[in-house]
Amino acid sequence: MIAVTQWNDRVRRRLRLRDVDILLAVIQTGSMGKAAGALNMSQPAISKAIAYLEHTLGVRLLDRSRQGVEPTPSGRALIKRGVAMFDELRQGVQDIASLADPAVGEIRMGGSEHTVSAIYSPVIHQLSRQNPRMTFHVIVGDLRMMSRELDARNIDFVVSRMYSSPSEEHSIEVLFEDPLVVVTGASNPLARRRKIAFAELLDEPWTLQPRENNFGSFALDAIRAAGFPPPRITVASTSNSLRGEMLATGHYLTMVPRYWTLLPRRHPSLRVLPVEFPNSRLKVAIITLKNRSLSRATELFIDSLRAITKPLAREK
Repeated sequence: MIAVTQWNDRVRRRLRLRDVDILLAVIQTGSMGKAAGALNMSQPAISKAIAYLEHTLGVRLLDRSRQGVEPTPSGRALIKRGVAMFDELRQGVQDIASLADPAVGEIRMGGSEHTVSAIYSPVIHQLSRQNPRMTFHVIVGDLRMMSRELDARNIDFVVSRMYSSPSEEHSIEVLFEDPLVVVTGASNPLARRRKIAFAELLDEPWTLQPRENNFGSFALDAIRAAGFPPPRITVASTSNSLRGEMLATGHYLTMVPRYWTLLPRRHPSLRVLPVEFPNSRLKVAIITLKNRSLSRATELFIDSLRAITKPLAREK
């Protein structure tokens, strides 16, 4: 095959959207047989579409083996743009629907459990009551995972603490700055103390996120930066529910973003201990892909995010 080096009339006339969709399905499923099942097509039809696409572009798009198929560098280059193309088409269809009703549309977002429960949840409750035809798709994970989901256009935006400099492909809008705080259950005797040295807490039972997680790593680094060894971690888990049950016993301590204790309202069952970690203050931001249009419904959701977090932007 002779590689096509530029866009020309021949490629423009012969390149078919359906064939690119079939290529995406083959790569996502790992085989032509599985793609045929997913698309309700015959395997020969799948093979013919791929062959036609390769002939049109003049390059091989797939490497075939007994284990399945893998995209070639040319295939990876095409599907990267193909994902963006189908995402823009999806957004276009949603934009057409929003011309008739701006409150219609699916909003896809990602974030940590802290973000979901404190920031996303009250906005979802508000908008779903006002706009019953809106739908919400929420993925939970740490920033590394959410960045991959954002790049793959599986979600429209992420709200997260900024643990490192943003990627060149991402656009950042800072909402507020936020430190970490130490919390415990209301029945813990420490909850009644007005002054506590962090050294007193080292031998208490703690429940924290694992170091492999963005938040867990940052929390332990913040403790070390304050001059202390890591506390005794009795329960290490990424589950907010499990850590919440541990706190409810009144025996455990944990570290959380301060905003989680304030939004949508203060948690009556939790107490923030008078221990400060000034080196733990980070920006909390909305992260989106650069040069990517958002649906009207998503813009409405982000407007509500700005409103609910605005009081935190004024705090120091």
